[in-house]
Amino acid sequence: MALNRVREKATRLALPVPDGTESGDALVIGDLPCVAVTDADEWTEGEASVQTDGSWRFPVHAAGAAIEPGDIVYRDAGDGSLSDSNADVRFGYALQHIDNGATVEIEVKVGY
Repeated sequence: MALNRVREKATRLALPVPDGTESGDALVIGDLPCVAVTDADEWTEGEASVQTDGSWRFPVHAAGAAIEPGDIVYRDAGDGSLSDSNADVRFGYALQHIDNGATVEIEVKVGY
């Protein structure tokens, strides 16, 4: 039996996050998409508890075309907004439709 496993699923972690991170923020830490479930510094300076799976509701902007369920959603590294712009960092998958040009709060599956 392997004795080096640290966590069975590793989906809820304490990780370093940007200053000002609040619970519910969409984050990408390194290349790891996640959602803050605590505010930064709530229990360890410079860190927050984050969730690396599940689906969450976020405003998403359909910038290039209509977004359909299963389309990739990206996070803007500058302002943290979510859209279909593949110039940004991959975040997860849309689970609902958005008309082209609209910004709508939809369910997004985190991760890929």
